Amino acid sequence: MSHRVRLARRGDVDAVLSLAKMTGGGFTNLPPDREALAAKLDRCEAALARSEEAPDDELYVLVLEDVARGRIVGTAQIFSAIGQQWPFYSYKITSLTQSSRELGRSFSAEMLNLVTDFQGASEVGGLFLHPDARSGGLGKLLARSRYLFIAAHRRRFADRTLAELRGWLDVNGNSPFWEGLAGRFFGMAYQEADRFNALMGNQFIADLMPKHPIYTAMLPDEARRVIGVPHDNGRPAMQMLEHEGFAYDNYIDIFDGGPTMAAATDEIRTVREASTARLNAIGVEDGQAVLAGSGRLGEFKAAFAIVQPASDGEAAIDSAAAALLDIKIGDAFIHVRR
Repeated sequence: MSHRVRLARRGDVDAVLSLAKMTGGGFTNLPPDREALAAKLDRCEAALARSEEAPDDELYVLVLEDVARGRIVGTAQIFSAIGQQWPFYSYKITSLTQSSRELGRSFSAEMLNLVTDFQGASEVGGLFLHPDARSGGLGKLLARSRYLFIAAHRRRFADRTLAELRGWLDVNGNSPFWEGLAGRFFGMAYQEADRFNALMGNQFIADLMPKHPIYTAMLPDEARRVIGVPHDNGRPAMQMLEHEGFAYDNYIDIFDGGPTMAAATDEIRTVREASTARLNAIGVEDGQAVLAGSGRLGEFKAAFAIVQPASDGEAAIDSAAAALLDIKIGDAFIHVRR
């Protein structure tokens, strides 16, 4: 395999834009707008240049690179601490049970409550693969590289990490949740709101949405049915998140109703199981199949590898992975079982 993950650079903007144009909409963190993507890459470079080792309002953009063909076939993002510029809102699904002694009946009402429970958490998102790269484990390589980057730079990230999955859309690319709830307060079609959301963020929704609880019984059936339901293309991503230890706990996105999944950062499988070693040999053919990473910040790279650990904290690695990771004898690297 000739694929590796690395940090994005300003010069990657056109390649990332090409991927963004393939998403079909609803990918808030990956807008098909060159200026917006360039701003993200500038923000990433600023984060990599920062010396402080603590969570801040930072963005790290990763790209999946096919080294043999010299092209970028995927991208993903990590936010170190969300909600720093303005509150990070979610809907929390709750229920209220009331009883009438006279009628002898009880009724449980489901409600959507506007909350900021994830304020200050880290977030992983913006994961998208070129259609030609959706096999051979490349999705897992890109997704898990985010957690390996967090493990290698743990002090830069919060103690809780979330992932927002894109909500369910119909065959025409419309969101029943938007049409049944938020859209009624803005006079905007979903596609128009989606573009604005991708470029400017969803603060406009939080500013104008009613702050009192929303009874789901008052929503159209079409909107209720998709609450917490991921986009059809997002189900594999949801399964990968679950495998890493993320769980859905009745939080949804205020824009499209997609599920928000969360985990304690130190309990994310890749973060919890990652270990470091010093390279003592290159060229092994048998050993453990791992995801390996090397380098700090802007020099970070990740790739699948074969590793032979030694008892003294050293390990050998296969030649192809050593080339992809750009490491030599004596270098430290981080790895976790595939």
